[in-house]
Amino acid sequence: MKLPALLLLPLLALAAQAQTTPPAPAPDSATVLVPPPAATPKSDACAHPFGLYDNMELVYRLTDNDGKAAGELRYRVVRLGAELNKKKTRTTTTVLLKSGLYDPKNRLLQQQDLTFRCSRDTTYTDGLTQFDAGSLKSFRDRLFDFAPVGIAWPNQPTVGSQLPGGGSVVQVRTSAVDIAKVTALQQKRRVVSGPAAVSTPAGTFQCYKVESERESMTKARSDVAFSTKMRIVEYYSPAVGIVKTEVYGKNGKLAETRTLASISKGK
Repeated sequence: MKLPALLLLPLLALAAQAQTTPPAPAPDSATVLVPPPAATPKSDACAHPFGLYDNMELVYRLTDNDGKAAGELRYRVVRLGAELNKKKTRTTTTVLLKSGLYDPKNRLLQQQDLTFRCSRDTTYTDGLTQFDAGSLKSFRDRLFDFAPVGIAWPNQPTVGSQLPGGGSVVQVRTSAVDIAKVTALQQKRRVVSGPAAVSTPAGTFQCYKVESERESMTKARSDVAFSTKMRIVEYYSPAVGIVKTEVYGKNGKLAETRTLASISKGK
């Protein structure tokens, strides 16, 4: 059965052949680990990015272009922590998550480890959420070096503002030579409207509408590259994160949808 592109995004089965996957970067890479703060003012939105707590679970319902059920994507919070930069002047909250992709019959297809970060009033989701494992199928018995770029989500979005891009970059190589670079990047990100109410099975949330272009490219050398582009529309609530995602194909028609179905509170 051929899975929709949206289902392929979290699949990283081939990453087992890769070297250690680096976490999604955030401003001023932290090097000193410290325990989470015992008490944080309510005004500090980064204390619990997207309102996430330990053991919390978010479930997204996936549907295809006909609106038929295509499975579920589940995120479970494993641990919240904090990091200090080298100068010890800035704290970055980290959220380690385990994601699981399930088919319509509730069979586990794949698991993935992700890291979200929050610093200076901006949350960064893991760039690996954009990766399409199918793009590496033709590279058998190769080594993969993953370099995710965190995707920025401001806690106080401004309508009309441009947001930085992000996603995943994979260097395909042997032990002796580089073979190709495979990328899956969200670009031209813009906050187009909001906040407005968006209703989902998990509740109704005040969301900003963010549009972008996702380009997936395989580049074997400077003069040889194959790419595809899709339009992405995301409804984003600073309180809970991504509430709904719509993917549009080349013909401009809706191809896939991911909708927040439930939120299980953690501790």
